[in-house]
Amino acid sequence: MHELSVTESILEISLRHANNSNAKSITNIYLVIGQLASIIDDSVQFYWDIISKGTLADGAVLNFRRIPTTLACLDCNNQYSPGDDSLDCPKCKGHHVKILSGEEFYMEAIDIET
Repeated sequence: MHELSVTESILEISLRHANNSNAKSITNIYLVIGQLASIIDDSVQFYWDIISKGTLADGAVLNFRRIPTTLACLDCNNQYSPGDDSLDCPKCKGHHVKILSGEEFYMEAIDIET
């Protein structure tokens, strides 16, 4: 359900930037979402189709780019992508890890028509 508030924020930010640029419409929005982010693309799209109606963003295409998870083992300094069943380091089997990527969530770009 948190996708609704996330989608409302995407719309608010998009409309603010479009209005500041005197846009006639927003055509594309590019979102970057890390694999570990708890954002479901289909849910965002579902809410987007509803809440963007009648706005400058009505009909805008949401483009999703997923960032894979990369971890660093704090025991042996190995960098790796975790498997589906474990976050443990494949090199030393350590489980003291730092997340290097995969938690991202941001709007990368907005295409507008002026």
